Amino acid sequence: MSIRIESRENSLVKRLVRLSNDRKFRKEMQEMVCEGEKMLGEALSSGMDIHDILLAEDAELDTELLRQAEGQGAKLYICPSSLLSKVSNVKTPQGVVFSCERPVAELHVLQDAKRLMVLEGLQDPGNLGTIIRTADAFALDGIILCEGCVDPTSPKVVRATMGAAFRMPIAAAPLEQTVTFLHEQNMPLYAAALSESSVPLTRVDLTRAAVMIGNEGRGITKKAAALCTQQIIIPMDGRAESLNASVAASIIMYEMSRKV
Repeated sequence: MSIRIESRENSLVKRLVRLSNDRKFRKEMQEMVCEGEKMLGEALSSGMDIHDILLAEDAELDTELLRQAEGQGAKLYICPSSLLSKVSNVKTPQGVVFSCERPVAELHVLQDAKRLMVLEGLQDPGNLGTIIRTADAFALDGIILCEGCVDPTSPKVVRATMGAAFRMPIAAAPLEQTVTFLHEQNMPLYAAALSESSVPLTRVDLTRAAVMIGNEGRGITKKAAALCTQQIIIPMDGRAESLNASVAASIIMYEMSRKV
């Protein structure tokens, strides 16, 4: 059963807008906002807890998806397309916006992991979304976000993951806590860096390892460099000095997948 909404002042509309724009509110409520039929299907197939669904009255969505969501406890709301556009985070709204649980966990969920990506200071939503999507494609066990990273539950990041955000285990923790955790798991931490002490990533054992990617412009911090097991570099024969953060991460994750 659906409920009709007409006003921008409606409490659900205000809540969805705030979840879309306010990182602290998302963390406080342990909830995030997603958009589109594909993302709704991905969220449901991944077992996510869907809370509220706001559907444009002229949207042509798979009714089975809506029935499935309602059957799992989601509330369905109908509104004019003009109102949905006020809630949407994209230029061309996709007919449906929904809220669901925020899938960011503590480090302990990664205790049995063998291959991890660790990110420090990664700022670009597209880069993080691409890394999450690629980690899912290469079957990594999880991603750890350290200080300075963009929020993995921001609409731009989630959209760039193409649904992988619902499946890939993601934990957030300070760098020192992360290093301690990895040490307890007997897992080396390699850091991708343009450094004289870096060795080609093909020379290190990535069978059971964590690899760090740093900030898009500055790379890893001095603190991270001091705490990592070894700095590594992607061998390149061309004239480019460095790679985009998500491209570098993708190459490294491919190499990690070959070591299984």
